[in-house]
Amino acid sequence: MAVAVTSVAETCRQAKRAAGVLAQIDTAVKDRALEAIACALEQRLDEILQANELDMQLGREAEIGDALLDRLRLDGERVRAIARAVRQIAALADPVGEVIDGQRLPNGLDVRKVRVPLGVVAVVYEARPNVTIDAAALCLKSGNAIVLRGSSSAMHSNLALASIASEAAVEAGLPQGSVSLVAGGGRAELAELATQRDTVDLIIPRGGESLKEALQAVATVPVIYAASGNCHVYVDQGADLLQAEAIVLNAKTQRPGVCNAAETLLVHEAVAAQFLPRIASALGAAGVVMRADERSLALAADAEGVLLEPASAEDWDTEYLAPLIAVAVVGSVGEAIEHIARHGSGHSEAIVTRDTASARAFQLGVDAACVYVNASTRFTDGGEFGMGAEIGNSTQKLHARGPIGLRELCTFKYIVEGDGHVRA
Repeated sequence: MAVAVTSVAETCRQAKRAAGVLAQIDTAVKDRALEAIACALEQRLDEILQANELDMQLGREAEIGDALLDRLRLDGERVRAIARAVRQIAALADPVGEVIDGQRLPNGLDVRKVRVPLGVVAVVYEARPNVTIDAAALCLKSGNAIVLRGSSSAMHSNLALASIASEAAVEAGLPQGSVSLVAGGGRAELAELATQRDTVDLIIPRGGESLKEALQAVATVPVIYAASGNCHVYVDQGADLLQAEAIVLNAKTQRPGVCNAAETLLVHEAVAAQFLPRIASALGAAGVVMRADERSLALAADAEGVLLEPASAEDWDTEYLAPLIAVAVVGSVGEAIEHIARHGSGHSEAIVTRDTASARAFQLGVDAACVYVNASTRFTDGGEFGMGAEIGNSTQKLHARGPIGLRELCTFKYIVEGDGHVRA
C-alpha cells in the first residue's frame, strides 16, 4: 500500500517535501489526480465496503451508539457521493495564485497580494471515514499535502480510503507523501503530531469536545477547531408557523447525529400556545424527546404523541447528536439572542420570521459562523455552500470561520516587482 506504516515524524517530513512540490504544480495535474481518486473509489467499492463492515462490526460490539454508527457507515451511495464531491472540488477554480489585491505604488513598485497554499495540513477526526477523502481532495486542490489521523473506530475504512487516494494521486503525477495516514492509535501519537512545528503548518480537528481539549493541552502547531454545534432555531412572533414546523423538523430530524442539527428550540411567547402543541406532536411522531422549560411543559403537555421531559440546567449547553431537543419560551427576539449568547457554540443559528426588524436584529445580534433567516441549520456544509466539500466547520474568528474549503486552506504572500528600486 502507498500509505506506509512509518513514524509520525517521518510521515510529516515526507509530507513537507511533497508540499514543496505541490505548491508549484499546475491546476491541470491536480485536477487529473482528483479525477483519478474519484474513479478509484468507484472501481474499488467492494474493497472499501469490506473494510467499513469490519469497523461497523467492531462498533456494534463496542456499543458506540446509533449516532456514531451512522457517521461510520459507508454504503454504495455514500461512496459514490464522496466520489461526486471529489469531482465537484476538481471543477472549482484553483485558489492558488489568485490575486486578492494589487496596486502600483507611487514609487513605481507593483505589489500583489496572492493566495498560496498553507503547506502541510494535518486533519484529526473521529468516526467519519468520508472525511478521509473530503479532506484529501480539498488539500490537494489547494496545493497542500495532508496528514490524516482518524480514530481507531474507523481504522480499516480510513486505511482503505487513504491508500486508494494516495495511490491514485501518485499515479496521476503528484509527489509521494501528498496524502499520508497515521494510525490513530492513542493520545501519545496525537501529541506527537500536534508538536511537529518544523513540518506541519496547521492542524484541523474534527470531533467532540474531548478531542478539542486533548489538543489544547499539547498543541504547539496552529489549530483551527472545527468544533461542536449547539445550534438553535428561534420561532419569532412574526413566523409563518407552517414554515417554522418544517424548518424545526428538518433541523432536528433530517440527520440528528451531525454538528449542524438543531439542539434547542426557542419560541416567542406570543405564538407559543399555538405553535408548541403542533411541533410537540410532530417531533413526537418523529421519535424526538422534548426537554422543556416550565412554560413549554405546560403548553405542550396535552399534545398528541408528545415525548416530554423537564429540562435541566445542563440541557441548554448540550450537543445531543440524538433525537432530543431542548425547548424554551422566550419573551422577545432580544431574549432569544441573549439565550444563544449564553449557551450557543458559535456554529449555526436560525430565526423563523416574516418580520424584517426581527430578522435584522437576529442577524446583527447573533455571534455565530452561520446565521439563517427562514432556513434550516442543516445547510451549514461545504457541499451545500458550493465548496464541493469541507474539512469541518470552524467556530473561531481568525483565518477561517464556517465551512473550511479551498480558500480557507490557503494563506497569502505579497509579490513585489520593481525595476532597480532601492529605498531612500
